[in-house]
Amino acid sequence: MKLKLITEISLALLLARLKQTMVAAFGVTFSIAMFIALLSFMGGLNDLLDSLILNRTPHVRLYNEILPSKIQPIARSSEFPDSYHFVRHIKPKNELLDIRNSDAIIKALKNDENVRGVAPKTTMPVFYNIGEINLTGVINGIDVDEESRLFSFKDYVVEGQTIDLKNTPNSIILGKGAADKMLAQLGDNIQITTSNGTRFTLKVVGFFQSGMDELDKVQSYTTLATTQKMLGKPASYVTDIQVKIKDIAMAPALAKRYHELFDTEAIDIQTANAQFETGSSVRTLISYAVGITLLIVSGFGIFNILNMMIYEKMDSIAILKATGFSGKDVNAIFLTIALTIGLVGGALGLIFGLGFSALIGIIPFNNASMPAVKTYPINYNPMFYVIGAVFSIVTTYLAGYFPSKKASKVDPVDIIRGK
Repeated sequence: MKLKLITEISLALLLARLKQTMVAAFGVTFSIAMFIALLSFMGGLNDLLDSLILNRTPHVRLYNEILPSKIQPIARSSEFPDSYHFVRHIKPKNELLDIRNSDAIIKALKNDENVRGVAPKTTMPVFYNIGEINLTGVINGIDVDEESRLFSFKDYVVEGQTIDLKNTPNSIILGKGAADKMLAQLGDNIQITTSNGTRFTLKVVGFFQSGMDELDKVQSYTTLATTQKMLGKPASYVTDIQVKIKDIAMAPALAKRYHELFDTEAIDIQTANAQFETGSSVRTLISYAVGITLLIVSGFGIFNILNMMIYEKMDSIAILKATGFSGKDVNAIFLTIALTIGLVGGALGLIFGLGFSALIGIIPFNNASMPAVKTYPINYNPMFYVIGAVFSIVTTYLAGYFPSKKASKVDPVDIIRGK
């Protein structure tokens, strides 16, 4: 009975100051809606930027880096066993860039239960020949099927088909920037010169656009067999082994393990993209900070409105307490008012936040460097809505708690005597 009565009194007080109630609820609605829209947009933007890097980056990359020998001949000499050796101008070891026993390593990786897929690659520097002009470039020899499966290669081919690279001998998919410089079109034949001076003619079967303009001016793709043929190397010649694992969090540990097991250099995705991940974390942190600030500001608005309501309703509070309502009852009345504002405003905020996010998601986004992206990116993560709902209740509860505590301590005798 008392609960029903408290609810009726709370509703009566809310309706008595309807404009103030609507302003408070609108403050919560606006804050939650902007919180949801902001986080959804920034989450989508982070996903887009992450995909530009992470989709094209192996979780673990195995390669052979040319380094000076760690143990110099003087260290092997028995004449200076307890001496310090100072050797300057050490030259790198005379080794090839390919990974030794690549076939066995690839087979072992494919049998590893932590590995989702393996894509071998051979990289070689070249010159694109345009008449008398030579443009520097890099050709990546890839396994077309594995590259498409693990790194979404076909999603970045903006003209032509990836299957043509596999089916057409001596073919190439040019980076869009390099193609624009050479004024190349599909079906054209271009000439490239390898680092050892050998010249080859390749047929253009597609254009590749990663979204990073400087990269697209340099990189192009052929099949592994074509690259090995241009280098004059056997089918086992591989300079990179790209590994995608099932749990990306295991990448650092697996990179260390593969380095020791296969005696090759290994780098994990976290190490390779540490600066990029820091940028994503900072953007997310700023989004949360701005969104939570909006919620706190709306909480102060509710606090002020309830404070004013208490001052205006001192007579009503005194009558309630004089007729038998305890301080806890009065406290419950004003907390009910605050939570009602929070629940109604929060629910509307979630709905409007979803609507704003959907509206942003249909706004055209035309960028020449990212032709596959047609609209602004949005991330509809349910966690954003959960956080918004919880904060709307928590902030409105705290905004109502202190005024309600003050109202519960009002002495009805002092109020009536003052009147």
